[in-house]
Amino acid sequence: MSDSVRYRDMRYGITRVQVQTKDNGVQYAQADVALGDYPKRMTDKLLHWARVAPERTLFARRKRQPDGTTGDWEHLSYAQSLTAARRIGQALLDKGMSVDRPVVILSENNLEHAMMALACMMVGIAYCPVSPAYATVSKDFEKLKHILRTLTPGLVMAADAQRYGSAIEACVADDVDVVLINGELNRPYLRFSALLQTNDTPAVDEAMHATGPDTVVKFLFTSGSTNLPKGVINTHRMWCANQQQMLQSMPVLAESPPVLVDWLPWNHTFGGNHNVGLVLFHGGSLYIDDGKPVPALMHETLRNLREIAPTVYFNVPTGLEAIASAMHTDDLLRRNLLSKVRMFFYSGAALAQPIWDSLHASQEREVGERIVMGTGLGMTETGPFGIFVPRPEVESGDLGLPAAGLQLKLVPVGDKVEVRYKGPNVTPGYWRAPEANAESFDEEGFLKSGDAVVWRDPALPNLGLRFNGRIAEDFKLATGTFVSVGPLRARIIAAAAPYVQDAVITGLNTKEVGAMLFTTPRVRELCDLPASALLIEVLQHPKVLAYFQHLLNALAAQSTGSANRVARMVLLSGPPSIDKGEVTDKGSINQRAVLKHRDAWVQALHDGSAPGILTPR
Repeated sequence: MSDSVRYRDMRYGITRVQVQTKDNGVQYAQADVALGDYPKRMTDKLLHWARVAPERTLFARRKRQPDGTTGDWEHLSYAQSLTAARRIGQALLDKGMSVDRPVVILSENNLEHAMMALACMMVGIAYCPVSPAYATVSKDFEKLKHILRTLTPGLVMAADAQRYGSAIEACVADDVDVVLINGELNRPYLRFSALLQTNDTPAVDEAMHATGPDTVVKFLFTSGSTNLPKGVINTHRMWCANQQQMLQSMPVLAESPPVLVDWLPWNHTFGGNHNVGLVLFHGGSLYIDDGKPVPALMHETLRNLREIAPTVYFNVPTGLEAIASAMHTDDLLRRNLLSKVRMFFYSGAALAQPIWDSLHASQEREVGERIVMGTGLGMTETGPFGIFVPRPEVESGDLGLPAAGLQLKLVPVGDKVEVRYKGPNVTPGYWRAPEANAESFDEEGFLKSGDAVVWRDPALPNLGLRFNGRIAEDFKLATGTFVSVGPLRARIIAAAAPYVQDAVITGLNTKEVGAMLFTTPRVRELCDLPASALLIEVLQHPKVLAYFQHLLNALAAQSTGSANRVARMVLLSGPPSIDKGEVTDKGSINQRAVLKHRDAWVQALHDGSAPGILTPR
């Protein structure tokens, strides 16, 4: 990298790692600094900031207009949040809610969702934010029914009857209380506003003081691939320790109260633990973004970023791609977004190099320097923060070094090395799932991640780790040749940016590697069809096929053997299915689920009977 490249100043806290190698090839790695003290419970932070900065905004969201548009911001201060938490918490205590009869939340991110979550946290009643798609997009409600069976909730809160009424009618038992924010149901229910009218008593304080590090705060369900979702137990210790780890890896978080503009869903660990947690931990403000990195909603995100200047900004690659594109011509967006931000951060998938280049170009044009792009590796079971890149010069695939207090175990598995975790931020297990717990932790108590990693340079471990795919995704061809899915998939996505969302690699027990591609909406830019044209018409257009034929030819020319040579490719016109677990809330594709549920397509791709197959020329 050129010496002339300059980054906005950002200090890193974890820069060195200690590595111990055993005779069997297993390595243990941990940061060379200890984990600092952290609170016994996240509730302590809410109480602290409500006392120190009572009028400061904790959450804000634009008001809903009758026509569906959004208006001015509605703010919820720390003092208001504490009052709401106490009142709602009293109502929950009156109803006998507990960890065995928790609260289930069916709602997108909103102020009522935030207040209910804080109330549960306040009085030690576990809660579970469920993916809205399980109740609004799903046709059979299978995953929602599974979650309710697993948790046996005492209360279900829903944002509105129009969107969630059918799911409640089909899945929620008559003896379970229902709280509704808006709308009407054909069954008994309570209005959310009534909970806010409850008078709190000393029972709230007694319940709060009875909580501690091992108290379950929430359950977060994994997205599920070939199996139903598992309920990850999240305790106060896990959440608080993880926030302290984030602080020691990213000291920038404490330099001023953080301001976030964030759409990431709270039923997912990135949005609900990482981002909500860092705001609460450091006395910051979270502006709920009702946008999303899809064409129909991205305009709302851009509108919010023109108005609210974040100090750190988190998104997935598709969202950063849309922002990078908009900043080329949107002067107000570029000026406001870059005015205070100290770090961008992405997760969920690989970030293609053209997106990096575009973001850096806009940053250098506007402020004369680049903004650090942070990334790393973690999972729902680790809180999620685990590994972070400790330098500004990040390359796609870099993971970095372990957080303070987290021990990594690097275990050879076939031709790869799996990373495993042990530390105070690691979940104690899955709720009511003894078989899953037995399978997921090894004999030393390390959590098996299924992620494969390699050192950037084994002789220089302080340079950190790199991602090397998923252990379970890799397979062998009929020739016995081992196919490493992660690197191949990343190479295809990078080469096809910005027109490909993900690539599903095929070829198990066949002679050749194949690839099924999910495209992005920008694939329409490759041809001159009207916006009303169906996606299948776009993908069959000669100009689109010519682009992907050229891509396939270029990939083939760069390949070094059958294991990384894509011999057949097809463009998928059908969207990934939420019911079948093919896509997560963040929009990333689940390889195993796609391969399982589209087995007929896979077979047709390799026997030559699928329409639109491309082969290298």
